Amino acid sequence: MTQTEEGTLLWQPSEKRKQDSNIYQYMNWLKKHKDLHFEDYHLLWKWSVDNLELFWGSLWEYFHIQSKENYQSVLTTHKMPGAEWFKGSTVNYTEHIFRNRDRRKPAIIHTSEIREKSEVSWDRLYQETAALQLTLKHLGVEKGDRIVAYVANIYESVVAFLATASIGAIWSSASPDFGTESVIDRFKQIEPKVMITVDGYRYSGKDFDRTDVVKSIQSELPTLEATIAIPYLNDNADFDGLKNVTSWKHAVNLGRELTLNFEYVPFNDPLWVLFSSGTTGKPKPIVQSQGGILMEHMKALTFHADLTENDRFFWFTTTGWMMWNYLVSGLLTGSTIILYDGNPGFPDKKMLWKLAEQTNMTVFGTSASFITACMKDNFAPKDEFNLRSLKNISSTGSPLPPEGFQWCYNNVKEDLWIASASGGTDVCTAFILGVPILPVYAGELQCRGLGAKIESFNDDGKSEINEVGELVLTEPFPSMPIYFWNDDDGSRLHESYFDVFPGIWRHGDYLKVTDRHTCVIYGRSDATINRGGIRIGTSEIYRAVDQVPEVADSLIVDIPDGNGDSYVPLFVLMKEGKELTDDIKKGIKKQIRTQCSPRHTPTGIYSVPDLPTTLNGKKLEIPVKKILMGKSVDKVVNQGSLSNPKSLDYFVAFAKEQSKTN
Repeated sequence: MTQTEEGTLLWQPSEKRKQDSNIYQYMNWLKKHKDLHFEDYHLLWKWSVDNLELFWGSLWEYFHIQSKENYQSVLTTHKMPGAEWFKGSTVNYTEHIFRNRDRRKPAIIHTSEIREKSEVSWDRLYQETAALQLTLKHLGVEKGDRIVAYVANIYESVVAFLATASIGAIWSSASPDFGTESVIDRFKQIEPKVMITVDGYRYSGKDFDRTDVVKSIQSELPTLEATIAIPYLNDNADFDGLKNVTSWKHAVNLGRELTLNFEYVPFNDPLWVLFSSGTTGKPKPIVQSQGGILMEHMKALTFHADLTENDRFFWFTTTGWMMWNYLVSGLLTGSTIILYDGNPGFPDKKMLWKLAEQTNMTVFGTSASFITACMKDNFAPKDEFNLRSLKNISSTGSPLPPEGFQWCYNNVKEDLWIASASGGTDVCTAFILGVPILPVYAGELQCRGLGAKIESFNDDGKSEINEVGELVLTEPFPSMPIYFWNDDDGSRLHESYFDVFPGIWRHGDYLKVTDRHTCVIYGRSDATINRGGIRIGTSEIYRAVDQVPEVADSLIVDIPDGNGDSYVPLFVLMKEGKELTDDIKKGIKKQIRTQCSPRHTPTGIYSVPDLPTTLNGKKLEIPVKKILMGKSVDKVVNQGSLSNPKSLDYFVAFAKEQSKTN
């Protein structure tokens, strides 16, 4: 695999591309209506973060936000936590979705391992949302009630969410591949009134009936009053035994034209509860507001994803990951969103590229791990698929290495805008991301998002350029959590983000801001490798190991020994048919010595049968580290949140063996 130097210029937008962009139109609007002139993106960004009230106030006007009441102030205070946005205003998220209902283009294109590709019109989406709204009201659902959904990534799930938000009720979803205890740990915390569920799902060609799991979940939810059941796996699914069941068909087919009503709620009222991955204990119930999400997603998807009504916006996700919520918000721009439910690598890694061709996809959202997996398979989508409509590939989940950028240009399309993005469930957005008017450099994220005052702090809390430090937000941001559920005194929220730098949001990633204003993410700051006082992000190690062709994937942790030193094991997943030999170990160490530093060479290298990952594909560095430090599995990870719980068995056995030899 040829190495690509970080910072290599790979693409520049044409002048026409810039002038056609949404952000260019916004800059022209600022010039015309506010007498504000910006020569480049960075000057616009700096104005947006130095003048939060002016910037977000301009977006309220620019996007024609609908409110029954005028806001009293854009921002009550710059103190964090505690800042309130657009106080006094009342909004409804769903209303802003259906401002686009007269579009002739489809609202949703959906397909799965079970269903053939199909389109949902804006009118059908509106009518079914209105019908489900009425059904929910008949079930007694009111503003503030919680609706939980154990659902696949199918169009019915979008209908269910939009109907929930239209009432001012609070949404929370989990994917049906989540384990029983994992779902109970989430849903039980928020005391739901209604549950929407599928009967099962199909993955890698195998059917998984979940009706017994749903019964087990419901037995632990004493507040639950009713169930709306979607027969997804089997048209004749048996939902007997569930609480007060209404079939999906009955819930959305009321036999007449309906008008959707919108409950206006205070800007800072809850829209949904998202849960952290739960890899380090009980999942955190993160509550975000109707207005905060509306404003942030309108901004990010319009200016940074550059979506218009002519786009077809896809992101591979499940309903258990915040990217599902982000994808659904693509409807705010009038774009068509594309849903896929199933294994993205089944029957092979060509499947999503085939979907891109079949749907005339314009924006392909995926994970860095999917791109690197395609890269390691020496696969060239451009040779097999017509991707003429594709204008953007966006990736998140983990840092995309420079070689991943280069692979896209060599093997997908030469004229392609690559946007690596970083954010998280905590804010349900990416706040370091792409923009269509800037060049693309290998391994670098194009920009800090408008209105997001991102900085890189050293240990003394000082902002630095061209140095790796803690990713922080030094000013309030609309989609920050309004609170954690059942965190009455705010202590859990404070411990999660504000305990290192008082009044400053510490996100938990390592970041470098370059002198050309691009950014590089180096992985989680609590998973850093520290040898001899020199810290390095795990992403740098993984990038070096990726150069070894026999290795499919890897995971590294730093275990302190209590004497000022540490033990650093590297675990490698070998490609099928390959074994970890002494020569391969030497090759791995050479790559790390030359690409990172000699001091960061691992203490030992071990072949594993599998690497533990969340259902969204993130490696479990911190739980593995804690297991190797002697913690029991049930204390450090919720196994229901993993795609492969048995993968932890190796590390438990490894820890026991190490304790015998030490």
